[in-house]
Amino acid sequence: MLHRRPPTLVDWLVAVVVGLFAIAEEVGGRSTGPARDHLPVWIAGGIAAAVAVLFRRRAPFAILFVYCAVTVPLLLLESQTAAAWQFYTELVLLFTLLSEVRPRSVRAAVGLAASGAYVAAMMSTSSPQAGWGDVAVAVVMSAIAAGAGLAVRRHRVLAVQAAERGELLAREAVAEERARIARELHDIVAHSVSVMTMQTGGVRLMLREDQERERQVLASIEETGRGAVDELRRMLGLLRGPADSGPQAGLDRLDDLLDQVRAAGLDATLEVRGDPAPLPAGLDMSAYRIVQEALTNALKHAGPTRATVTVDYRPGELHLEIVDLGPREGRAQARARGAGQEGGHGLIGMRERAALFHGTLTAGPLASGGFGVRAVLPR
Repeated sequence: MLHRRPPTLVDWLVAVVVGLFAIAEEVGGRSTGPARDHLPVWIAGGIAAAVAVLFRRRAPFAILFVYCAVTVPLLLLESQTAAAWQFYTELVLLFTLLSEVRPRSVRAAVGLAASGAYVAAMMSTSSPQAGWGDVAVAVVMSAIAAGAGLAVRRHRVLAVQAAERGELLAREAVAEERARIARELHDIVAHSVSVMTMQTGGVRLMLREDQERERQVLASIEETGRGAVDELRRMLGLLRGPADSGPQAGLDRLDDLLDQVRAAGLDATLEVRGDPAPLPAGLDMSAYRIVQEALTNALKHAGPTRATVTVDYRPGELHLEIVDLGPREGRAQARARGAGQEGGHGLIGMRERAALFHGTLTAGPLASGGFGVRAVLPR
Protein backbone atom coordinates (compact mmCIF):
# COMPACT_ATOMS: atom_id res chain seq x y z
CA MET A 1 0.00 0.00 0.00
CA LEU A 2 0.96 3.57 -0.48
CA HIS A 3 1.84 5.81 2.44
CA ARG A 4 -1.11 6.51 4.74
CA ARG A 5 -1.88 10.20 5.05
CA PRO A 6 -3.87 11.93 7.81
CA PRO A 7 -7.21 13.51 6.86
CA THR A 8 -6.73 16.54 4.67
CA LEU A 9 -8.92 19.59 4.26
CA VAL A 10 -10.53 17.93 1.24
CA ASP A 11 -11.34 14.86 3.35
CA TRP A 12 -13.02 17.05 5.95
CA LEU A 13 -15.05 18.85 3.29
CA VAL A 14 -16.18 15.57 1.68
CA ALA A 15 -17.12 14.13 5.07
CA VAL A 16 -19.13 17.23 6.00
CA VAL A 17 -20.94 17.16 2.65
CA VAL A 18 -21.80 13.46 3.07
CA GLY A 19 -23.05 14.01 6.62
CA LEU A 20 -25.20 17.03 5.75
CA PHE A 21 -26.53 15.34 2.60
CA ALA A 22 -27.46 12.21 4.58
CA ILE A 23 -29.24 14.18 7.31
CA ALA A 24 -31.10 16.33 4.79
CA GLU A 25 -32.19 13.34 2.71
CA GLU A 26 -33.28 11.27 5.70
CA VAL A 27 -35.19 14.11 7.33
CA GLY A 28 -36.88 14.94 4.04
CA GLY A 29 -37.75 11.34 3.14
CA ARG A 30 -38.60 9.74 6.49
CA SER A 31 -40.11 12.54 8.52
CA THR A 32 -43.63 11.23 7.89
CA GLY A 33 -45.21 7.80 7.79
CA PRO A 34 -43.94 4.56 9.33
CA ALA A 35 -40.34 5.26 8.32
CA ARG A 36 -40.09 8.08 10.82
CA ASP A 37 -39.68 5.58 13.68
CA HIS A 38 -36.33 4.58 12.23
CA LEU A 39 -35.28 8.15 11.39
CA PRO A 40 -32.77 8.51 14.28
CA VAL A 41 -31.13 5.25 13.26
CA TRP A 42 -30.67 6.35 9.64
CA ILE A 43 -29.42 9.79 10.69
CA ALA A 44 -26.89 8.08 12.95
CA GLY A 45 -25.95 5.92 9.96
CA GLY A 46 -25.38 9.03 7.86
CA ILE A 47 -23.13 10.51 10.52
CA ALA A 48 -21.24 7.20 10.77
CA ALA A 49 -20.81 7.24 6.98
CA ALA A 50 -19.35 10.76 7.20
CA VAL A 51 -16.86 9.57 9.83
CA ALA A 52 -15.96 6.60 7.62
CA VAL A 53 -15.34 8.94 4.69
CA LEU A 54 -13.17 11.17 6.87
CA PHE A 55 -10.86 8.33 8.00
CA ARG A 56 -11.17 6.15 4.90
CA ARG A 57 -7.46 6.47 4.05
CA ARG A 58 -6.43 4.91 7.36
CA ALA A 59 -8.03 1.54 6.54
CA PRO A 60 -9.66 1.75 3.09
CA PHE A 61 -10.35 -1.98 2.73
CA ALA A 62 -11.77 -2.49 6.22
CA ILE A 63 -14.02 0.57 6.01
CA LEU A 64 -15.45 -0.37 2.58
CA PHE A 65 -15.93 -4.00 3.56
CA VAL A 66 -17.66 -3.17 6.85
CA TYR A 67 -19.82 -0.54 5.15
CA CYS A 68 -21.04 -2.98 2.51
CA ALA A 69 -21.38 -5.84 5.04
CA VAL A 70 -23.67 -3.69 7.19
CA THR A 71 -25.62 -1.89 4.48
CA VAL A 72 -26.37 -4.79 2.12
CA PRO A 73 -28.19 -6.94 4.74
CA LEU A 74 -30.18 -3.91 5.93
CA LEU A 75 -31.31 -3.19 2.39
CA LEU A 76 -32.27 -6.81 1.71
CA LEU A 77 -33.90 -7.65 5.06
CA GLU A 78 -35.93 -4.44 5.36
CA SER A 79 -36.58 -4.13 1.62
CA GLN A 80 -35.50 -0.57 2.10
CA THR A 81 -34.70 1.53 -0.96
CA ALA A 82 -31.14 2.81 -0.80
CA ALA A 83 -30.79 6.53 -0.25
CA ALA A 84 -28.61 8.53 -2.63
CA TRP A 85 -26.15 9.39 0.14
CA GLN A 86 -25.55 5.70 0.77
CA PHE A 87 -24.67 5.05 -2.85
CA TYR A 88 -22.39 8.08 -3.11
CA THR A 89 -20.64 7.07 0.11
CA GLU A 90 -19.98 3.64 -1.35
CA LEU A 91 -18.52 5.25 -4.48
CA VAL A 92 -16.14 7.38 -2.41
CA LEU A 93 -15.00 4.37 -0.39
CA LEU A 94 -14.49 2.29 -3.56
CA PHE A 95 -12.47 5.07 -5.16
CA THR A 96 -10.29 5.36 -2.06
CA LEU A 97 -9.65 1.62 -1.84
CA LEU A 98 -8.50 1.29 -5.45
CA SER A 99 -6.35 4.41 -5.16
CA GLU A 100 -4.48 2.93 -2.19
CA VAL A 101 -4.05 -0.84 -2.76
CA ARG A 102 -2.43 -2.80 -5.57
CA PRO A 103 -4.92 -3.45 -8.39
CA ARG A 104 -4.21 -7.21 -8.49
CA SER A 105 -4.27 -7.73 -4.73
CA VAL A 106 -6.82 -9.78 -2.81
CA ARG A 107 -8.08 -6.64 -1.08
CA ALA A 108 -8.84 -4.98 -4.39
CA ALA A 109 -10.71 -8.08 -5.61
CA VAL A 110 -12.73 -8.41 -2.39
CA GLY A 111 -13.47 -4.67 -2.40
CA LEU A 112 -14.79 -4.84 -5.96
CA ALA A 113 -16.90 -7.89 -5.05
CA ALA A 114 -18.35 -6.08 -2.03
CA SER A 115 -19.10 -3.05 -4.15
CA GLY A 116 -20.80 -5.24 -6.75
CA ALA A 117 -22.91 -6.88 -4.05
CA TYR A 118 -23.91 -3.45 -2.78
CA VAL A 119 -25.00 -2.30 -6.26
CA ALA A 120 -26.96 -5.53 -6.77
CA ALA A 121 -28.71 -5.17 -3.42
CA MET A 122 -29.46 -1.52 -4.09
CA MET A 123 -31.04 -2.27 -7.46
CA SER A 124 -33.02 -5.27 -6.16
CA THR A 125 -34.72 -3.07 -3.56
CA SER A 126 -35.40 -0.16 -5.88
CA SER A 127 -38.90 0.91 -6.80
CA PRO A 128 -40.69 -0.89 -9.65
CA GLN A 129 -40.27 2.19 -11.80
CA ALA A 130 -36.51 1.69 -11.81
CA GLY A 131 -35.46 0.00 -15.01
CA TRP A 132 -32.36 -1.07 -16.83
CA GLY A 133 -31.42 2.55 -17.33
CA ASP A 134 -30.98 3.03 -13.58
CA VAL A 135 -29.00 -0.19 -13.39
CA ALA A 136 -26.72 1.01 -16.17
CA VAL A 137 -26.24 4.36 -14.46
CA ALA A 138 -25.29 2.68 -11.17
CA VAL A 139 -22.85 0.32 -12.91
CA VAL A 140 -21.28 3.12 -14.95
CA MET A 141 -20.85 5.35 -11.91
CA SER A 142 -19.23 2.48 -10.00
CA ALA A 143 -16.94 1.80 -12.95
CA ILE A 144 -15.99 5.48 -13.11
CA ALA A 145 -15.18 5.53 -9.39
CA ALA A 146 -13.09 2.37 -9.72
CA GLY A 147 -11.28 3.67 -12.82
CA ALA A 148 -10.57 7.02 -11.19
CA GLY A 149 -9.10 5.26 -8.15
CA LEU A 150 -6.85 3.11 -10.35
CA ALA A 151 -5.75 6.18 -12.31
CA VAL A 152 -4.89 8.09 -9.13
CA ARG A 153 -2.85 5.17 -7.80
CA ARG A 154 -1.06 4.83 -11.14
CA HIS A 155 -0.20 8.53 -11.06
CA ARG A 156 1.18 8.25 -7.52
CA VAL A 157 3.26 5.20 -8.38
CA LEU A 158 4.71 6.92 -11.44
CA ALA A 159 5.50 10.02 -9.38
CA VAL A 160 7.33 7.92 -6.77
CA GLN A 161 9.25 6.06 -9.48
CA ALA A 162 10.18 9.32 -11.19
CA ALA A 163 11.45 10.75 -7.91
CA GLU A 164 13.52 7.60 -7.27
CA ARG A 165 14.95 7.72 -10.80
CA GLY A 166 15.79 11.40 -10.31
CA GLU A 167 17.63 10.65 -7.07
CA LEU A 168 19.51 7.78 -8.73
CA LEU A 169 20.51 9.94 -11.70
CA ALA A 170 21.61 12.71 -9.36
CA ARG A 171 23.80 10.28 -7.40
CA GLU A 172 25.25 8.94 -10.64
CA ALA A 173 25.94 12.47 -11.83
CA VAL A 174 27.76 13.29 -8.60
CA ALA A 175 29.82 10.09 -8.81
CA GLU A 176 30.66 10.73 -12.47
CA GLU A 177 31.70 14.31 -11.81
CA ARG A 178 33.81 13.31 -8.81
CA ALA A 179 35.52 10.63 -10.91
CA ARG A 180 36.24 13.21 -13.59
CA ILE A 181 37.66 15.60 -11.00
CA ALA A 182 39.79 12.76 -9.62
CA ARG A 183 41.17 11.99 -13.07
CA GLU A 184 42.05 15.63 -13.64
CA LEU A 185 43.70 15.96 -10.24
CA HIS A 186 45.64 12.77 -10.92
CA ASP A 187 47.01 14.47 -14.03
CA ILE A 188 48.06 17.48 -11.99
CA VAL A 189 49.67 15.37 -9.26
CA ALA A 190 51.50 13.20 -11.80
CA HIS A 191 52.84 16.27 -13.55
CA SER A 192 53.97 17.86 -10.26
CA VAL A 193 55.68 14.69 -9.06
CA SER A 194 57.44 14.35 -12.43
CA VAL A 195 58.78 17.89 -12.14
CA MET A 196 59.98 17.30 -8.60
CA THR A 197 61.68 14.07 -9.65
CA MET A 198 63.49 15.80 -12.50
CA GLN A 199 64.61 18.62 -10.22
CA THR A 200 65.85 16.12 -7.65
CA GLY A 201 67.90 14.38 -10.34
CA GLY A 202 69.34 17.70 -11.42
CA VAL A 203 70.40 18.60 -7.89
CA ARG A 204 71.99 15.14 -7.45
CA LEU A 205 74.16 15.68 -10.50
CA MET A 206 75.30 19.04 -9.14
CA LEU A 207 76.68 17.59 -5.89
CA ARG A 208 80.40 17.30 -5.22
CA GLU A 209 82.12 13.93 -5.21
CA ASP A 210 82.53 14.00 -1.42
CA GLN A 211 78.76 14.38 -0.89
CA GLU A 212 78.03 10.70 -1.43
CA ARG A 213 75.55 10.50 1.42
CA GLU A 214 73.49 13.39 0.06
CA ARG A 215 73.69 11.84 -3.41
CA GLN A 216 72.26 8.57 -2.09
CA VAL A 217 69.39 10.35 -0.34
CA LEU A 218 68.51 12.28 -3.49
CA ALA A 219 68.80 9.13 -5.60
CA SER A 220 66.35 7.40 -3.25
CA ILE A 221 63.94 10.35 -3.50
CA GLU A 222 64.28 10.32 -7.28
CA GLU A 223 63.57 6.59 -7.45
CA THR A 224 60.53 6.93 -5.20
CA GLY A 225 59.21 9.79 -7.31
CA ARG A 226 59.59 7.83 -10.55
CA GLY A 227 57.81 4.87 -8.99
CA ALA A 228 54.97 7.15 -7.90
CA VAL A 229 54.70 8.62 -11.41
CA ASP A 230 54.57 5.15 -12.96
CA GLU A 231 51.85 4.10 -10.49
CA LEU A 232 49.85 7.23 -11.20
CA ARG A 233 50.07 6.61 -14.92
CA ARG A 234 48.83 3.06 -14.47
CA MET A 235 45.89 4.35 -12.40
CA LEU A 236 45.14 7.01 -14.99
CA GLY A 237 45.12 4.37 -17.70
CA LEU A 238 42.29 2.63 -15.84
CA LEU A 239 40.34 5.79 -15.01
CA ARG A 240 40.73 7.74 -18.21
CA GLY A 241 38.09 7.65 -20.90
CA PRO A 242 38.10 8.81 -24.52
CA ALA A 243 36.71 12.22 -23.50
CA ASP A 244 39.67 12.87 -21.20
CA SER A 245 42.26 13.20 -23.95
CA GLY A 246 43.60 16.56 -25.01
CA PRO A 247 45.46 19.40 -23.35
CA GLN A 248 44.77 20.35 -19.74
CA ALA A 249 41.87 22.78 -19.38
CA GLY A 250 42.31 26.16 -17.72
CA LEU A 251 41.08 29.73 -17.82
CA ASP A 252 43.73 30.53 -20.43
CA ARG A 253 41.65 28.44 -22.86
CA LEU A 254 38.43 30.41 -22.39
CA ASP A 255 38.89 32.17 -25.73
CA ASP A 256 38.89 28.79 -27.50
CA LEU A 257 35.83 27.73 -25.51
CA LEU A 258 33.93 30.88 -26.47
CA ASP A 259 34.84 30.35 -30.12
CA GLN A 260 33.26 26.90 -29.91
CA VAL A 261 29.99 28.10 -28.36
CA ARG A 262 29.80 31.00 -30.83
CA ALA A 263 30.04 28.50 -33.66
CA ALA A 264 27.10 26.65 -32.06
CA GLY A 265 24.98 29.82 -32.09
CA LEU A 266 25.58 31.35 -28.67
CA ASP A 267 26.72 34.99 -28.84
CA ALA A 268 29.20 34.88 -25.95
CA THR A 269 31.51 37.62 -24.69
CA LEU A 270 34.33 37.48 -22.12
CA GLU A 271 35.28 40.14 -19.59
CA VAL A 272 38.32 39.78 -17.35
CA ARG A 273 38.69 42.02 -14.30
CA GLY A 274 41.51 42.44 -11.85
CA ASP A 275 45.02 41.05 -12.12
CA PRO A 276 45.01 37.64 -13.87
CA ALA A 277 47.44 36.05 -11.42
CA PRO A 278 48.44 32.41 -11.92
CA LEU A 279 46.12 29.96 -10.20
CA PRO A 280 46.80 26.50 -8.75
CA ALA A 281 46.31 23.92 -11.47
CA GLY A 282 43.31 22.24 -9.83
CA LEU A 283 41.52 25.53 -9.17
CA ASP A 284 42.27 26.74 -12.69
CA MET A 285 40.81 23.59 -14.18
CA SER A 286 37.67 23.63 -11.99
CA ALA A 287 37.00 27.29 -12.84
CA TYR A 288 37.22 26.44 -16.53
CA ARG A 289 34.84 23.49 -16.13
CA ILE A 290 32.29 25.66 -14.32
CA VAL A 291 32.29 28.17 -17.18
CA GLN A 292 32.14 25.36 -19.73
CA GLU A 293 29.16 23.68 -18.05
CA ALA A 294 27.29 26.97 -17.64
CA LEU A 295 27.70 27.83 -21.33
CA THR A 296 26.69 24.30 -22.30
CA ASN A 297 23.52 24.65 -20.24
CA ALA A 298 22.79 27.98 -21.91
CA LEU A 299 23.03 26.36 -25.34
CA LYS A 300 20.95 23.38 -24.26
CA HIS A 301 18.12 25.21 -22.51
CA ALA A 302 18.03 28.73 -23.91
CA GLY A 303 19.02 28.06 -27.51
CA PRO A 304 20.66 30.76 -29.63
CA THR A 305 20.94 33.76 -27.34
CA ARG A 306 23.52 36.09 -25.81
CA ALA A 307 25.75 35.25 -22.88
CA THR A 308 28.42 37.07 -20.91
CA VAL A 309 31.28 35.49 -18.97
CA THR A 310 32.98 37.57 -16.28
CA VAL A 311 36.19 36.42 -14.61
CA ASP A 312 37.07 38.67 -11.67
CA TYR A 313 40.42 38.19 -9.92
CA ARG A 314 40.02 39.59 -6.42
CA PRO A 315 42.38 39.44 -3.44
CA GLY A 316 42.13 35.89 -2.14
CA GLU A 317 39.13 34.99 -4.32
CA LEU A 318 38.20 34.23 -7.90
CA HIS A 319 34.68 35.33 -8.92
CA LEU A 320 32.97 33.80 -11.93
CA GLU A 321 29.70 35.01 -13.42
CA ILE A 322 28.03 33.44 -16.45
CA VAL A 323 24.78 35.07 -17.53
CA ASP A 324 22.63 34.28 -20.55
CA LEU A 325 19.90 36.73 -21.48
CA GLY A 326 17.50 34.04 -22.63
CA PRO A 327 15.13 34.35 -25.57
CA ARG A 328 12.11 34.89 -23.35
CA GLU A 329 11.06 34.56 -19.73
CA GLY A 330 9.01 31.39 -20.19
CA ARG A 331 11.96 29.46 -21.61
CA ALA A 332 14.25 30.65 -18.83
CA GLN A 333 11.77 29.65 -16.16
CA ALA A 334 11.38 26.22 -17.74
CA ARG A 335 15.13 25.84 -17.81
CA ALA A 336 15.35 26.91 -14.19
CA ARG A 337 12.90 24.19 -13.29
CA GLY A 338 14.81 21.63 -15.36
CA ALA A 339 18.17 22.56 -13.87
CA GLY A 340 17.13 23.32 -10.31
CA GLN A 341 18.43 22.08 -7.02
CA GLU A 342 16.90 18.64 -7.33
CA GLY A 343 17.22 17.61 -10.93
CA GLY A 344 19.92 19.62 -12.65
CA HIS A 345 22.91 17.34 -13.20
CA GLY A 346 24.93 20.20 -14.71
CA LEU A 347 24.48 22.26 -11.57
CA ILE A 348 25.37 19.25 -9.45
CA GLY A 349 28.73 18.99 -11.20
CA MET A 350 29.42 22.72 -10.89
CA ARG A 351 28.59 22.68 -7.18
CA GLU A 352 30.88 19.68 -6.66
CA ARG A 353 33.76 21.57 -8.25
CA ALA A 354 33.10 24.70 -6.21
CA ALA A 355 32.82 22.71 -2.98
CA LEU A 356 36.12 20.96 -3.74
CA PHE A 357 37.90 24.30 -3.11
CA HIS A 358 35.55 25.40 -0.28
CA GLY A 359 33.79 27.79 -2.64
CA THR A 360 30.14 28.58 -3.26
CA LEU A 361 27.98 28.46 -6.37
CA THR A 362 24.53 29.95 -6.89
CA ALA A 363 22.30 29.66 -9.93
CA GLY A 364 18.82 30.83 -10.81
CA PRO A 365 16.61 32.86 -13.15
CA LEU A 366 17.13 36.60 -13.43
CA ALA A 367 14.52 39.34 -13.23
CA SER A 368 15.20 40.12 -16.89
CA GLY A 369 14.18 36.63 -17.91
CA GLY A 370 17.64 35.14 -18.35
CA PHE A 371 19.64 32.76 -16.17
CA GLY A 372 22.78 33.37 -14.12
CA VAL A 373 25.48 31.25 -12.54
CA ARG A 374 27.82 32.82 -9.97
CA ALA A 375 30.76 31.10 -8.27
CA VAL A 376 33.18 32.32 -5.62
CA LEU A 377 36.37 30.25 -5.32
CA PRO A 378 39.02 31.00 -2.66
CA ARG A 379 42.57 31.08 -4.04
